[in-house]
Amino acid sequence: MEDLSFFKGKKILITGHTGFKGSWMCKVLSMEEAEVTGYALNPPTSPSLYEMSGLSGKIHSIVGDVRDLPHLMKVFQEVQPEIVIHMAAQPIVRESYENPVYTYEVNVMGTVNVLECVRKTRSVRSFLNVTTDKVYLNREWSWGYRECEELNGYDPYSNSKSCSELVTSSYVNSFFRDSGVDLCRKAAISTARAGNVIGGGDFAADRIIPDCIRTIQAGRAASEAPEIIVRNPYSTRPYQHVLEPVIAYLQLAQAQYEDPGLANNYNVGPDDCDCLTTGDLVTLFCDKWNQSNPDNVTWKNVHDGGPHEANFLKLDCSRLKSTLGWQPRWHVEQAIEKIVHWTGVYLSGDDVAACMEEQIHDFIGHVIDETNKIK
Repeated sequence: MEDLSFFKGKKILITGHTGFKGSWMCKVLSMEEAEVTGYALNPPTSPSLYEMSGLSGKIHSIVGDVRDLPHLMKVFQEVQPEIVIHMAAQPIVRESYENPVYTYEVNVMGTVNVLECVRKTRSVRSFLNVTTDKVYLNREWSWGYRECEELNGYDPYSNSKSCSELVTSSYVNSFFRDSGVDLCRKAAISTARAGNVIGGGDFAADRIIPDCIRTIQAGRAASEAPEIIVRNPYSTRPYQHVLEPVIAYLQLAQAQYEDPGLANNYNVGPDDCDCLTTGDLVTLFCDKWNQSNPDNVTWKNVHDGGPHEANFLKLDCSRLKSTLGWQPRWHVEQAIEKIVHWTGVYLSGDDVAACMEEQIHDFIGHVIDETNKIK
């Protein structure tokens, strides 16, 4: 059972709160009665998980671009956050090939701007920069990457997040250590390198689970049996339910708030048994979906010759496990079951916000009362 009562009343600023992972993060924190301010562009997808999550009026949502330093600084000065979690990003590999300049602007200069605001806002005690498992120079080896491995992502998205890691390291060394230029400035700063995240409410383009769900919707609309197109079924990835990294991020933010000596770089990913090929993941999804739905969904391999993406990637999460006692909770099979349930609620037009609360409750093991607040 996870005790998140630490966050009650804490002033927390989250960038990228209107995205998929940000919406789940804000939902957890709102249930814990944290004082959450979100800073992001308008929701990146339509439909939008943020808009259906019941967060309106429960957090302070500010529309803003992390590339806009004056606006971001003004928000920091007004909010005076104690904890900052930076999740705003351009997160799609294929999009980064089409718009590399924008990708670097958001993912690198956006990080610079957030760190500059943290540096100049004395209230901040804990800052977490959320990056990705793709920051590593991928040598396609069969064991998991450790935090000490070389950073050098291949594609513009991955490389921009590698740069974000290096920017964070430079700011820590330059401004937040005893040897830094501002010896009075103290804030605990970590980065979190998460594996592939799946879960209910992801509507992004060019992601495998959302593609599966869109195929089902299209099949129903056309009264045809859905057939999912998989462009690279042999790529192995570390898949985890969205609540795995979200709760890990909160654990990290709390741990370094209470003990700044715990600040570091951390991998956040599943155990080896949940590192699957894309084809195996889609097969699992089809099996789980067809058990409770009449669609008879299938998939086929259609390699489209797209741009380079890593074929094999695993993470070694020993540091997070040994430092915080963290362990993954839902294996990929259970994660898919949760996605199938969430999607059924969504497609039926039922209460998505209540489904999110139920799954959060199930994950962290708390009791939710009739007011939908965690006791």
